[in-house]
Amino acid sequence: MPTAGTPVRQLDPHAVHELTEAAQHLLSSSSTGHGSDRPRLMSRAPDLAASLSVDIQHVCRPADTPAGLFVLRGIPVDDTAIGPTPGHWSSAGSAGELYDAVLLLLATVMGTPIAWEGQQDGRFVHNIVPSPGHEEEQTGASSTVLLSPHTEDAFHPGRAHLLILGCMRNHDAVATTAASVREVDLSTTDVALLSEPVLPILPDDAYAEAQSYAGTPQPVPTLWHSPTGLTLRYDPAYTPLDRASEEHRAAYARLTGELIRVSTAVSLEPGDVLVVDNDLVVHGRVPFKARYDGTDRWLKRASVRVPHRRTRPAAEQDEHGYGQAAVEAFA
Repeated sequence: MPTAGTPVRQLDPHAVHELTEAAQHLLSSSSTGHGSDRPRLMSRAPDLAASLSVDIQHVCRPADTPAGLFVLRGIPVDDTAIGPTPGHWSSAGSAGELYDAVLLLLATVMGTPIAWEGQQDGRFVHNIVPSPGHEEEQTGASSTVLLSPHTEDAFHPGRAHLLILGCMRNHDAVATTAASVREVDLSTTDVALLSEPVLPILPDDAYAEAQSYAGTPQPVPTLWHSPTGLTLRYDPAYTPLDRASEEHRAAYARLTGELIRVSTAVSLEPGDVLVVDNDLVVHGRVPFKARYDGTDRWLKRASVRVPHRRTRPAAEQDEHGYGQAAVEAFA
């Protein structure tokens, strides 16, 4: 699994200063709530994001290689000042709130941040930390198992177009894995098979309420051709492959093999911001041993919809989304 070749966009010191000052101004405009869930903070974000320089707007442009991702680098993170890694997202409080505001501004430059009513109390920036008792789950709170490559929130038609992962701490160089469907080599027969809506994608363990939804799971395509090229919706850990024909399972296995072949490992450093096109790239994480001593890996996560983007099948508009609602920040 190669580690080199991930596109990096370096923020110069002037851009970092401008972005940090804007984030501090955003936080100072509200004095209640935690980080990204302050109502007034959310209302101020669009104007502040629009006022950022052309240089910042440029580094936030869409991914422009088949890899479908890039790393923004240069934002400083003080390992002492941010405090210990929280033991659970719910105990994070305002820890790292300046970075919350930075991610929110970057997300607003790129599109419209979204939150989920059923996840992390509806916050627009999530804390991704290993948590005791969740080590073997297929969620961001796990550690000892491979987090299987997947499309973020693949079960839902309102899933993000972009996933933003900001690194607060990563002493052990735990790698995020990523693989783009634009780099796989599949036969036209396999693409055609996987373009048929044969199997549903079920809600993952982060959505307990959605898992108890009474409606019938709806089958969705794994692959399809969008105006910009091949696109995917993929989460094998929550796809009941045993319900498919042998032919379909074999095509799915070949796609999985290709995604493994083209996968890259990105070991984020503190201050790095990984931006992933969620319509092209599946992401995961290698296993690691959590210490739960305040020094474990700590990421911030934001999800973004890109207005007027036309990369998904029209049939998604008829999906029930297992009763979950995605909330747009500025609706």
